[in-house]
Amino acid sequence: MNRQYVTTGVIILGLLAACNTSSLDKINPNQVTTDTFYKTGSELLSGVNAVYAMWQSNSLTGREWFFVQDLRSDDVSSGGGQLEAPRNQLLIGAQIPGNAVSATVWSGLYRAIHRANVVITKAPGVTTDQALVKRVVGEAKFLRALSYFELVTLWGGVPLYTEFVTEVDGTKPRASADEVYAAIIADLTAAQTDLPATFSGSDLGRATSGAASALLGRVYLQRGDYPNARTQFQKVISSGVYKLVDEYTDNFTEESKFNSEGVFEIGFSKIGDFNWDSDGNDNGANETSTRSQEYNPIGWRNLIPSAALLGDYENTAKGDPKTDPRLKYNFYFIGDTYNGGKKVLADGDVQGNAQLFNGVTQKISWRKYTALYKNAETYYTSGINMKIIRYTDVLLGMAECENEAGNTAAAIALMNQVRARKSVAMPAYPTATYPVNSKDEVFRAIVHERRVELAGEQVRNRDILRWRAQNKLKTEPIAYFTKGRQELLPIPQQELDNNARLSQKDQNPGY
Repeated sequence: MNRQYVTTGVIILGLLAACNTSSLDKINPNQVTTDTFYKTGSELLSGVNAVYAMWQSNSLTGREWFFVQDLRSDDVSSGGGQLEAPRNQLLIGAQIPGNAVSATVWSGLYRAIHRANVVITKAPGVTTDQALVKRVVGEAKFLRALSYFELVTLWGGVPLYTEFVTEVDGTKPRASADEVYAAIIADLTAAQTDLPATFSGSDLGRATSGAASALLGRVYLQRGDYPNARTQFQKVISSGVYKLVDEYTDNFTEESKFNSEGVFEIGFSKIGDFNWDSDGNDNGANETSTRSQEYNPIGWRNLIPSAALLGDYENTAKGDPKTDPRLKYNFYFIGDTYNGGKKVLADGDVQGNAQLFNGVTQKISWRKYTALYKNAETYYTSGINMKIIRYTDVLLGMAECENEAGNTAAAIALMNQVRARKSVAMPAYPTATYPVNSKDEVFRAIVHERRVELAGEQVRNRDILRWRAQNKLKTEPIAYFTKGRQELLPIPQQELDNNARLSQKDQNPGY
């Protein structure tokens, strides 16, 4: 799976309209359809590979997914006038139902769900390769759950499909958020049983039982169900499969894919190139990601780290005993070297906006997920994998659960485990800036540690949503936030127009 995702075309429905269609009323006996395919375990495997391919596509982790998550957080600011209008709408909270970026992610998630539903629905008809069939269905359920988790956290209740649509009037009405979460939990509970603990070789990148447990922990955490979240995170920790890597930056390079810290990641490969038009239908071609190009200082630099994020890092300039090494691991500053140390980043190399940092206005850019560590390309779509769940997130999620249960010592130990990574080696909590003498103080440290460790990894948006809903935030981090409107994205207008079971009354509040 680290080399390629094989896609399979699935025909849903064909409609012909003409005055006389008798000459066209013929079926090609060689046409591959859902009725003629999915007869063997290997064909079912091709079907689930198509779900991974959708997640790898331009609509999701290849481009638009990370934008939607980051733009909805306070981790980023505009890199300058080059940021396109639909993205800027999301950044400043001015999104509309016709926003093209959010609509693309919505569509991509439902295409992934449709492909997963085909696999799950057709699996009972496959009578051979039962071990493979069981595993493939587990993968499909994991990917379906992941897709619905994205939908429900971004849009709230959404149409819920558990079988693939075969006719025009097969659309669904909007389900409640509780109903969507129930379906997610059911899928992940089943997937834990049906998936192996590990994969190897060309199967690296497939969903594992640990990935299902970690995602289920995330789901319960988002729901405020800390006891169940703790149970799921403990499964991952106790498995012995995962551990922190010594070098923090090894999580974001082309050379260190599928390491011991990656619980679930979408694979990309520099063998191929980014195909702007394939969008999950590339028939097995390798694909690259635009993330490096979109954020890096000598690329498009569409988004830059926010001043608030930069200011959250411990820094001797603020009186902290040590400057957090993750500040340099995550961001490029003018004067830093790149291209294997052969070049120095100059102000003239970097377009767009500057930020105020340590009292100086300067151009600071994202380093994480960029390939400048080894090249000086101004256009480079990379083969760096997109980590959807990192073991660090599990440890810090567990810390949040322990703190809620009153086990503050355990929560502190988990955070210190993250800070003790060899390449980070930050002073253990408590510190002068972050005392941990109470549940509230420990929670403040958790908020800090999650932000500086997981910056730009598409988790901050969900953290804010969760803590806001639970009234845990002392101050609102999103400047534009309007209660009753900004909690959710608007349902895409194209969905309201095309789904006969939805109407404008189904739109989210404020839109």
